[in-house]
Parts: sequence; structure tokens; C-alpha cells
Amino acid sequence: LDLKATAMKANNLEYNPKKFQALILRIKDPRTTALVFASGKMVIMGAKSETDARNSSKRFAEILRKTGTKVSPTNFKIHNVVGCADVKFRINLEQLYVEHQIYCTYDPEAFPGLTYRMTTPYDVVILVFHSGKVVLTKGKTREQVHGAFERMYPVLERFKDRTLTATVGK
Repeated sequence: LDLKATAMKANNLEYNPKKFQALILRIKDPRTTALVFASGKMVIMGAKSETDARNSSKRFAEILRKTGTKVSPTNFKIHNVVGCADVKFRINLEQLYVEHQIYCTYDPEAFPGLTYRMTTPYDVVILVFHSGKVVLTKGKTREQVHGAFERMYPVLERFKDRTLTATVGK
């Protein structure tokens, strides 16, 4: 696929090969972004559901067809489902790390979150922040991400930060 020639034929395509070797397309409904590589592969990001991802792929294919590019989307596959949650309590990351070192990496000077690599029953990566915010990634399905969170929640509860936080008043 000639990315430069394709980018010249439409004003809603971004292509800057010095920064990134893919065409970047964005649509507003559903709000998604596609990366199109010279190999012809397309990666869609930002979809809130599988239906949105499929509809986006069709819309992106339409945009590319209008530039004269022959497109026939095949082998649609979801590779990464991401979920976010807030457990509504602060988490003692240091203690969680000490007791779960074989699953975790934690270096607060490099990154403020703890990375927890769950391997069973789901191969899901969980970013845990002191604030109680949690990001689950690398799931293959929504059910895997939900199941991983349900399995992780009792662990997080065990490491609830019970220290009082001083508040600065007026």
C-alpha cells in the first residue's frame, strides 16, 4: 500500500513517516482511530464495543476506497480489550508489591502505578494506582477483563491503605 499517495488524496488522513510509519485516520462516530500500515493491515483503537470496532472498520474502508485504494476488510480480530475501574479506596502499593512480587513490578520513581501480571485464569495485565484507579489490559474478551477484575478485587481490598491522609484546610 502506497501510504504517501493515499494520504495525498484525502484531507482527513495524517501521514508523517518521520514520526510513525502508518496512515492515521480518525472518525467521530463511533469515536475511533485507525492506523493503516503499508502491509495493508489496519489497527483500530478507541472502540467502546466489538460492534463499534466492526462499524469503524467499515467506515475506514469506505474512506480508503474513496482515495482509490482497493480495500476488502478480512480477518477481523480483537487483540486487546481494556477496562478501567475505581475501587473507591486507596491502595498500599508497597505492601501489595512486597507480598505479590512474583506477579508485580513496582518502581514509583519510574511509574506511579504497580503492574500486576495475572496469568491464571486470564492472561491480563493490571495497572493499580494508589488512588484506587485500576486499568486492565491485554484481555481478549470483555468477559476476561471483567473476570480478572473480580478475581483481583479481593486482593486489592486486602491492601486497602488505612493511613489517614492529612487535608490542607483554608
